[in-house]
Amino acid sequence: MNILERYHAMEYGPAPEARNEADAWLAARDFGKALFIGGDWKAASGGKTFDTSDPSSRKLLAKVSDAGAADIDAAVSAATKALPKWSASTGYQRAKVLYAIGRAMQRHQRLFAVLESIDNGKPIRESRDIDVPLAIRHFIHHAGWAQALDRDFPGHKGVGVVGQIIPWNFPLLMLAWKIAPALAAGCTVVLKPAEFTPLTAILFAEICGRAGVPKGVVNIVQGGPEAGGAIVNHPGIQKIAFTGSSEVGKIIRKATAGSGKKLSLELGGKSAFVVFEDADLDSAVEGLVDGIWFNQGQVCCAGSRLLVQEGIADAFIAKVKTRMSRLRVGSPLDKNTDIGPLVDLTQLDRVKGLIAEGAKQGAICWQPDSALPSSGYYHLPTLATGVSPANILAQEEVFGPVLATMTFRNTEEAIELANNTRYGLAASVWSENINLALHVAPQLKAGVVWVNGTNMFDASCGFGGYRESGFGREGGREGMFEYLSAKLPLGPIIKPATSSAQPVEQAEGGAIDRTAKLFIGGKQVRPDGNYSFAIATAKGKLAGEVGLGNRKDIRDAVAAARACKAWPEATAYNRSQVLYYLAENLSGRADEFAVRLTQLAGATAKAARDEVELSIERLFLYAGLADKFEGRIHQPPARAVTLALHEPVGVVGIVASDNAPLLGLISLAAPALAMGNTVVAVPSEKYPLLATDLYQVIEYSDVPAGAINIVTGRSAELAGVLAKHDDVDGLWVFADAETCAKAEAESIGNLKRVWTGNGHSLDWASNEAAGDALLRRAIEVKNVWVPYGD
Repeated sequence: MNILERYHAMEYGPAPEARNEADAWLAARDFGKALFIGGDWKAASGGKTFDTSDPSSRKLLAKVSDAGAADIDAAVSAATKALPKWSASTGYQRAKVLYAIGRAMQRHQRLFAVLESIDNGKPIRESRDIDVPLAIRHFIHHAGWAQALDRDFPGHKGVGVVGQIIPWNFPLLMLAWKIAPALAAGCTVVLKPAEFTPLTAILFAEICGRAGVPKGVVNIVQGGPEAGGAIVNHPGIQKIAFTGSSEVGKIIRKATAGSGKKLSLELGGKSAFVVFEDADLDSAVEGLVDGIWFNQGQVCCAGSRLLVQEGIADAFIAKVKTRMSRLRVGSPLDKNTDIGPLVDLTQLDRVKGLIAEGAKQGAICWQPDSALPSSGYYHLPTLATGVSPANILAQEEVFGPVLATMTFRNTEEAIELANNTRYGLAASVWSENINLALHVAPQLKAGVVWVNGTNMFDASCGFGGYRESGFGREGGREGMFEYLSAKLPLGPIIKPATSSAQPVEQAEGGAIDRTAKLFIGGKQVRPDGNYSFAIATAKGKLAGEVGLGNRKDIRDAVAAARACKAWPEATAYNRSQVLYYLAENLSGRADEFAVRLTQLAGATAKAARDEVELSIERLFLYAGLADKFEGRIHQPPARAVTLALHEPVGVVGIVASDNAPLLGLISLAAPALAMGNTVVAVPSEKYPLLATDLYQVIEYSDVPAGAINIVTGRSAELAGVLAKHDDVDGLWVFADAETCAKAEAESIGNLKRVWTGNGHSLDWASNEAAGDALLRRAIEVKNVWVPYGD
């Protein structure tokens, strides 16, 4: 066969990557002492080990120390001991260490790549050309953040000892995503790799020793669920960072509820790959191959749902099948391999089971006519057509080389189908019309959107999801915030409300009796249960009665908030004008509200007037910031720009405390509204008449119906309803410690973003309790990647 014939046949001989160095490294180490604690190598205290195997051959690679609770305790102790000196070091000193780590990894990057491929099964081209270089990039990039902390994050410091748990699909890269920003922030680390893929983390621990990382700053403990649970529940850890399945993420959210631990979760996904009829189809096919068959589809942001416009569907699917038939399945160390083995037999069985169930539900599953290697956990790339939106292959994360296909007729249907998932991690949009692509991207409920591309990542750009794909971001400026804290000024401890059935003495005078209603959908409405409760003045006299809201009232308020499209779709300038007008109208009734504060809370005339004036000032502040707290543009080292857009969280529930009842409510509601969220507020249980007096101010201030809804009642009860409501996207609770903990624990249904005072109110009069600190909680950061050039 001559050269031209070989070119047309596209036949490749084997091109294996040498593994001699990796085998020598494996042979030279005692993996029974693989726990890196306090700068030393140790065996598990219980003497247990677990096996790690090569998924392409099923051969044993090593027996690795299996950490238990005692080992985690030792690692946390080492991290705690190292924390004061590390956090007190200068940014320059930490930057030098991070840079040294990156440079040492560069010197050993081929060893890292080979170990990653034999331990995980991913093709060597991916580990060599993507995973390892990007891991190195994270350490060198974050060396810069270490020196820039005081300038870019004034008033912030490292959160403390951090517990980090990473998955098996990107072992080294996830380690870099977690450890680099933590060290830059001045935190110390206890990291647990996945038990399927511990090898590159062990090599990284060796690198830490060579790079001059102080003892105890980085601790790496291999182990399984026992070790992970010990990290999550350890009282000496101030933050948990977890990447993994949504199911485990929910368990961690519940376990950390009420602990005060900072938490970031990067979880599963079911990402849409949207192809419009004007797309470059050949480019889109190549993007699709990268989107779903990269790392055998074992990618949280895999483009596993193909949505293709009807007019081009047949032609596009034909191109996809042709391309699939040319994908090479084989040894991960062969540089010609496109698809390697899945990580383990359990994962292979799971993928097969989901495909079988999808076929039962009507999907037509097609695979290329290719042979699989005789050993290893291999699975052919699979294309499922005829998939309904409710099919298991369209809804569940398969985490394998399986693509579910659906068609759409127009842009609106494409967006609806793309958002028809409980996840919200990533999406890809393919169109030669950049106006169309940038019209669609902000409407997709996903934390990352790639335009005419997929699986683009960089240390300078944030990554993370919405909904059940978790919360928090990794990478970029927003990723640094996850490892920093700025202490907000605490107010008094909030005691649980005591519901009293004692009658309130009727006040003297002949005022017409009036019971304040609820405020839902722009109207004053009676509570569903037709119950009310009495509100006393500071002197114990009857000030009035308010409606006793219940579960149905919260449901109605959430429905009204969700139905309000005018507010989140309004421009930031329009929202600014409305908030200014709200402040203006409150100012016109300032004397009335001051009297009410004195009457109810017993405040002095001056203190009451000061609280009203500060409430007006807060409205002015957030009105002014509505069109100024903006996103950023990142410039990664690629022919692309990344638009870090600020988007509203969605429907935000707010439970306000009795402390500064007017100022506290406005200080919470105003930033949420300024960023385009709609609000369901539960005002002070003791002084709700200050909130009901706001109804008329809201009504004649041009606030769209449903933008803000107020339900009076028992704070603890209504906080629980908001926490369990899966159409609430965010929840801010300032109540007693038990109510706050329950709100966090009961929020796991949709993993809503929850912020609590952990049993404290805030000092709402302080400047620190206003501005950016609250605005950051009112937004999601969406990173839209826009490539340019030919």
